[in-house]
Amino acid sequence: MGLKRDVSLSAGLRYKGPAGYLTFILHRIGGLGMGVFIAVHILAAFIGGRTGGFLNGIYENWAFQIFIFFCVLFHAINGLRITILDLWPKLQDYQTEAIWVEWAVFIPLYAVSVYVILSTALGG
Repeated sequence: MGLKRDVSLSAGLRYKGPAGYLTFILHRIGGLGMGVFIAVHILAAFIGGRTGGFLNGIYENWAFQIFIFFCVLFHAINGLRITILDLWPKLQDYQTEAIWVEWAVFIPLYAVSVYVILSTALGG
């Protein structure tokens, strides 16, 4: 008999679990976003024509670039944090602090990147 779980999406998003919960979810979203981007990008190259041009137009949109850059940058920085904590197990006691350092690195890098993307897109 399987487990019965009656957890809605809204209940899952309101969950205030340990410090790593948000990074866990964002890491999965980032990986999924990059996977979908790569799959559709390859598909657009094989299809070509108007459909391929339409898909390439989506990639060139500044909003999509901001989203995909979020996925790539967060996934990379969070993966680096996970790798460091795996290589030095004694640092596991400082998981919450490592997450704060991760956000302290991610937010300024992402803010500068969004500024560059927007200033380029808006012709500035």
